[in-house]
Amino acid sequence: MKIYSFEKLICWQKAKELSKWIYKLTLNFPPEEKFGIVSQMRRASISIASNIAEGTSRKTKKDQAKFSIIAYSSTIELLNDLIIVFELNFITKNEYETGRNLIEEVTRLISSLHKSQQELNP
Repeated sequence: MKIYSFEKLICWQKAKELSKWIYKLTLNFPPEEKFGIVSQMRRASISIASNIAEGTSRKTKKDQAKFSIIAYSSTIELLNDLIIVFELNFITKNEYETGRNLIEEVTRLISSLHKSQQELNP
């Protein structure tokens, strides 16, 4: 089985783990939120890993960097959603802190990836 370049990126691996964590976290949200915040958080989390993966298929570093920016933006969107669901008492303080730590790690890794793409493409 072929391993694609994005699968080797720690950034993508951590984003994938964050997405899986979000899916599990949102399983116990109120049923009326299935098509609201649950859907929003799941789509944002999937977008992070998907854009990192898609960026690796682009030919130029400039194009790759665009997808890193989109992935970073989706991560910030997810952080916003996490803050809101915490303030709505949908999640515990421990879950909030865990999620925030995961998000901080992913944003740091995406920033490093983006920086490397910028350095290679002045």
